[in-house]
Amino acid sequence: MSNTSDFYLIQADKCATDAAESALSQVRDRNLRAEQAWRTMAERLIQTEATRARQVAAAAAKAEANAEANAD
Repeated sequence: MSNTSDFYLIQADKCATDAAESALSQVRDRNLRAEQAWRTMAERLIQTEATRARQVAAAAAKAEANAEANAD
């Protein structure tokens, strides 16, 4: 399975559910830590994808500007 933000968020939700259902404090704490880790990974991936999209758009705009300048 590919590492997508949706996958990370699903895992985080599962950990949150497991934490809420746990009667043992150590298991609950472990699941809460895991939930936070999954959410952090999702946030980082979302930021990375947004940065990459901005870079691609900027490169495309620059290439278009160069093509227009060379056409004149």
